Amino acid sequence: MSLYDIPVRTLAGKPGDLSPYRDQVLLVVNVASQCGRTPQYAALEQLHRRYGPRGFTVLGFPCNQFGQQEPGTAEEIQEFCSATYDVTFPLFEKVDVNGARRHPLYTILTAAPDERGVAGDVEWNFEKFLVSPGGTVVHRIGSRVKPDAPDVVARIEALLPG
Repeated sequence: MSLYDIPVRTLAGKPGDLSPYRDQVLLVVNVASQCGRTPQYAALEQLHRRYGPRGFTVLGFPCNQFGQQEPGTAEEIQEFCSATYDVTFPLFEKVDVNGARRHPLYTILTAAPDERGVAGDVEWNFEKFLVSPGGTVVHRIGSRVKPDAPDVVARIEALLPG
């Protein structure tokens, strides 16, 4: 099963999958509204707007597994993201990224090793997975690394069409 076949729900609760993003470069991020790294939303939105016309999309998956830093309802998360960071990239329902209830998408994503060669559990909010068109996880980016760091931007640009 590819990551495009896995059922997901939008933050509004609408069922679907990721097949509409099959031909795009993706940055999949587990997000949280009450984290010290929450300001990364601004850089994520900036990347989404800058590279969206070239086939790039940020996908946000709220997660409450780290310090209970995403306690809100779907409506509260949407309101926070819209009002505080003017987020326009797709947000999905709150998921578990680790443990027995790990969302199947994160089963695929966490099989990819980070720069230390370590695969497995997500370490904290705002861990990022760069996915090439067609669904290969090509880079796993730690939560401390800002989405607009030069090496992250270079990796995104390298995957985008001319």
